[in-house]
Amino acid sequence: MLSAFTNCLKIPDLRARIFYSLALLFIARVGASIPLPGLDSGPLQEYFQATTAAGGGSIVGLYNMFTGGALLKGAVCALGVMPYISASIIFQLMTAVVPSLSRLQQEGDVGRQKITQYTRYATLGLCLVQGIMLIVALGNPAQLFPGYDINVYGPIVISGQLSFLINSTIILTAGTMLLMWLGEQITKSGLGNGISILITVGILADLPGAAAATYRLFFAPVGVDRLDAPTAVLMLLLLFVVTAGIVAVTQAQRKIPVQYAKRVVGRKVFGGQSSFIPLKVNYSGVMPVIFASAILMFPQQILSQLGAAFDLRFLTEFSSIFVRGSITYYAVFGGMILFFSYFWVSVMFKPIQMADDLKKYGGYIPGIRPGEPTARFLDFTMTRLTLAGAIFLTAVAIFPDVLLFSLNVPMRIAIFFGGTGMLITVGVLLDTMRQIETFLLQRHYDGFLKKGRMRGRSAAPAGNTLAEATEFKNVGALYLVVGIIFLVGILAWVLKGI
Repeated sequence: MLSAFTNCLKIPDLRARIFYSLALLFIARVGASIPLPGLDSGPLQEYFQATTAAGGGSIVGLYNMFTGGALLKGAVCALGVMPYISASIIFQLMTAVVPSLSRLQQEGDVGRQKITQYTRYATLGLCLVQGIMLIVALGNPAQLFPGYDINVYGPIVISGQLSFLINSTIILTAGTMLLMWLGEQITKSGLGNGISILITVGILADLPGAAAATYRLFFAPVGVDRLDAPTAVLMLLLLFVVTAGIVAVTQAQRKIPVQYAKRVVGRKVFGGQSSFIPLKVNYSGVMPVIFASAILMFPQQILSQLGAAFDLRFLTEFSSIFVRGSITYYAVFGGMILFFSYFWVSVMFKPIQMADDLKKYGGYIPGIRPGEPTARFLDFTMTRLTLAGAIFLTAVAIFPDVLLFSLNVPMRIAIFFGGTGMLITVGVLLDTMRQIETFLLQRHYDGFLKKGRMRGRSAAPAGNTLAEATEFKNVGALYLVVGIIFLVGILAWVLKGI
C-alpha cells in the first residue's frame, strides 16, 4: 500500500491531478479562515465551547462541521457548499416527479448540463436567502443559538446593521459560489468528487484539535479527572472496529446474477454471457442521517422557544424528550433514519426500469421470469437490504453519543468514532482511492490492495490527459498564487507568535 502512494507521483497526469486538487483545496481552506468585515467571532466561539463541553448540540453545530469550522469563524465561506448540496438534492428528487426534468436527464450530456445550470441558479437563490437569515440571526444571536446571552458573551455584529447585512450577504454568496466552482474544477481536472472532497477536508480540519484534546484527556494535570490506559486501548480498538465496519458496509453489495441470451446478427453471435446487478446494502448513503439530524433539531428548538415566550411550562417539558441523551430522542431518530432510507430508495431505485432494460437487451435473472416478476424480485431484495443498511446507519449515528454520555468523551473527539462526519469521510476517501487505483492499474502499477485482484490490466488511454492538455501553462500560475498565499500565512503566524 505504501508503494502505491509513491507510485502516484511517478505518473505525470496523476501527479498533475493530485497537485491541482491540493492547490484548490488550499484556496478553499483560506476562504474558511478569512473573517467577515464587521463581525467578531470570539463570542460565538466561546459560546460553542461552553455548549459543547456541556454535551449540547444543535443544527448549527452540524452545519458548522460541514463548513469546516468556517461558521464559527464568521468566514467568507461560512455558508459552505450546503446551499449547492441542497439545490442538488432538490433537483435530484424533482427529476423523479417532474416529467420535463426526467426527460432532460435522459437526453444525455446536453440534458444533464441544463439540469446542472438550473442547480447553479437555485444555489444562488438559496445563498441569498440563507445569507440574509444568517446575518439577521447573528445580529440577534439568542434567536439562533439557544441560551446565548449577549450580556455574558458579548455582541457578534459590531458594525451597522444595514450595511453589514448587504455587504455580508454579497460576500457569503460569493464565497459559496467560489466553493461550488472549486468543487466542479476538482471533479473535472482533479481527483474524486470535488464537492464531497471539500466537505471531507472541512471535517478533517478539526482532526488536529481533536488529537490535542485526546492528549489532554489522558495526560491531564494532577487533580483533574483523566482516562486511564485500558480506556485508551479500548478507544483505539473501538475506532478500528467502527472504521472497519463503515468500510465493510459501505462496500457491501448483493450481486444479482444475470444471464444474457445468445443472439445471431449476421455472422456474429452476441450475448451468452453472465453478469450481475450490484445492489448496495447502504444504497442511500449518509443522506438519511443528515435528513433525520436536521429535522429532529427543529421540534426541540421551536417548542422550547414557544414555551419560554408564552410561559407554557408543558411545552418546555415536552421539548426535553427531543434532547440528545433521552430514549425518546433515539427512538424517533432511528425511526426517521428508517423512513428516509426507504424514501430515498423508493425515489432513486427504479426496479421497473431495470427489469425493462434487462428484457430489452435479452438478459434475465436465473429462476425469475422477465418483466414484472423481475421487478418484484428486485424490489423485494432491495427492501431487505435497505432494512439492514438503516439499522447500520442508526448504530453508527448513535455511537458517538454513547461515548459522550457513557464515558464522558468530549464531543470533539466522539464525532470521529461514527456519526455523519465519519460516514462522509470514509465514503469519500474510498471513492477517491478507487479513482487513484484506476490510474495506477492503467499504467501497470499495483493498486492499494493486491489480494484477490485480477492481474489483467489495460493500457493507458492515449492523449487527452490533464498534463497534455494544459502543459502546466495555466496550472503554473495557480501554484504561484497558492505559494505566495502560503508564505504570507506562515509569516503572519510567526509574527503573531512573536
